[in-house]
Amino acid sequence: MTDKKPYFAHESAYVDEPSTIGAGTKIWHFSHVLPNTTIGEDCVLGQNVVAGPDVTIGDNCKIQNNVSLYKGVELADGVFCGPSCVFTNVLTPRAEIERKSEFAPTPVGRGATIGANATVVCGHRIGDYAMIAAGAVVTKDVADFALVAGVPAKRIGWVSRTGERLDETLVCPRTGEKYEYDASSDTLRLTEERA
Repeated sequence: MTDKKPYFAHESAYVDEPSTIGAGTKIWHFSHVLPNTTIGEDCVLGQNVVAGPDVTIGDNCKIQNNVSLYKGVELADGVFCGPSCVFTNVLTPRAEIERKSEFAPTPVGRGATIGANATVVCGHRIGDYAMIAAGAVVTKDVADFALVAGVPAKRIGWVSRTGERLDETLVCPRTGEKYEYDASSDTLRLTEERA
């Protein structure tokens, strides 16, 4: 009798117990899943990824090489983390001062993209379908559908659910979905979906 797992973990990867890993997920070379971590179905954790402890990763997430997801990070479904992007979990770290009680949450919304080498300072929410440009440094909350870039990151536009940059018409050039901007709340919302 074999103990076949519903997910794949490369022989060089470590998966600590207890952890929950969904069917179809792939964990590649030299990665480490720490205790009390939950990973959804059909995720890909690239080479040298560290997840946990106490991290939640939704379904269909792609976490590229050299990403560490520390306690406090929570990825919704469909999140993309580019190579070597960084999440912090303490605002004022010191090597000789214990600050585990100060870990701040970093929720990342459904379908969001965090570009290669971007840094997300803890305690800030990344909105649904937001896109963080490569190398950006996020120091405040990012709205749903916002495209942010720079150091510190600032909104430079809006993107659709498919990641297409929206022009002034706020119509996705890939799908035809329509969006509406609310100036009073400085937010964007989807108003007409397409199949």
